[in-house]
Amino acid sequence: MSLTIAALSHIGRCATSNGDTVGWCRSSDGHRLLGIIADGIRGDDGGEIASRIAVDTLLAVLKPAVERGVADDAIADRIQAVLNLANERIGHARRDRPELDNLGTSVVVAWLQRGRAWIAHIGDARCYWMQGEQLQLQTRDDTVAQHMIDEGSITEAERQRLPFRKVLSRALGVSRDAGASYVELTLEPGERLVLCSAGLFGAVPDQHWPELLTSPGSLEEQSQRLLDASLATAASDNVSVMMIQFC
Repeated sequence: MSLTIAALSHIGRCATSNGDTVGWCRSSDGHRLLGIIADGIRGDDGGEIASRIAVDTLLAVLKPAVERGVADDAIADRIQAVLNLANERIGHARRDRPELDNLGTSVVVAWLQRGRAWIAHIGDARCYWMQGEQLQLQTRDDTVAQHMIDEGSITEAERQRLPFRKVLSRALGVSRDAGASYVELTLEPGERLVLCSAGLFGAVPDQHWPELLTSPGSLEEQSQRLLDASLATAASDNVSVMMIQFC
């Protein structure tokens, strides 16, 4: 069993800075991998700072565990403990920099080992599962609009017309509660996970992704196709994508 990865991030067509932070590490034997995308809340520099704190904290604490391995039933708790730490560190940065109103971030984390994946997320950074030509969203956005859909107040089509459709209901660094949502998956050889920031699915609806992801090419080339497609629509947000394949 081996795990391959490709990761790209772009400032987008309209943004003046990149508030996304992308990070990953893999064990020396290639059997375990941790992938992270943090999508900082847009506005001032706060989102960029928060996303960097989140990724730096997760990598610094979890990289040794990825190298030596962790029991399957301990992985979710291990990730949550570090998310709590990152949340605390972002809170400290907020108190040190009160002029930064948007010191918060979405984050999606994927830990893979032994043909299984553990996905944690807070906010609207997403994880998809690609099985053959089938693409399935594995996370549910922590947004006001998604909550309204879940309640039956609006439809998916109506969401696109809401001026506040991107407003988060939860994010790392904005409250004491850093409890993430978790999904566990069992992967077959050839299947992939696609992690992304909101800038990607905001620019290229995910129903168009399978065509781009099933065309011939390496993970890097397929990731670049997604990025190029988002930029072709004059992406107004930062765009980040990470693809992880179980071989």
